[in-house]
Amino acid sequence: MLVREWMSKQVVTVDADENMQHAIGLLKEKNVRMLPVMEKSKLVGIVTDRDLKRASASDATTLEIHELLYLISKIKVEDVMTSKPITVPWDFTLEEAADVLLKNKISGTPVTDSQGEIVGVITQSDIFKSLISLSGIGKRGIQIAVQLEDQPGSMKQITDAIRSAGGRMVSVLTSYEKVPDGFRNVYIRFFDLDRNKLETLKENVFKLSKVLYIIDHRENKREIYASLDNA
Repeated sequence: MLVREWMSKQVVTVDADENMQHAIGLLKEKNVRMLPVMEKSKLVGIVTDRDLKRASASDATTLEIHELLYLISKIKVEDVMTSKPITVPWDFTLEEAADVLLKNKISGTPVTDSQGEIVGVITQSDIFKSLISLSGIGKRGIQIAVQLEDQPGSMKQITDAIRSAGGRMVSVLTSYEKVPDGFRNVYIRFFDLDRNKLETLKENVFKLSKVLYIIDHRENKREIYASLDNA
């Protein structure tokens, strides 16, 4: 999935020569936590709610409220913004965008098109929404986590067993993190299962793989069989 499909396209910006009071008002009015800072239609920085709080908090305990309001009306956005902001291209995958946010310890960043123009903003919340969609949790159903040998055909045996029980798969995710060499963890979510066949399905899955857990969201049942830490 690409950033352009999940980014927030309604971008709220602020001019570099605006004052802090205006920026704070925009954050509250638009219910956002970050504002790209523009100068002559060009991106020159980023200002966040944390930047604005930090800039005004240092003198807050020693000033009267009217003095504080006067102070933030005089400080310009360009004085508190982060210059040379990090951006991501709109054709980045969500995984690439998440990697950028994680490595730079930021909660969001502007998105640019092939001409370098701002076309959106991608945030942690947007990535969380995509993860929920990708995992298929909206369908609820059942998720089975198994550890399989990393070889052709190993996953097909599990998915065939699920199909034979009438299950409809909505997501299949795999990971090699914290897994012994030669293995992989596989997370399969499915629904529409004939509940009378669930126990038989469990028996078949146990014969075919090392089962890590089975979570039945409809019944709110959680069966944990192994640690996911190098299981």
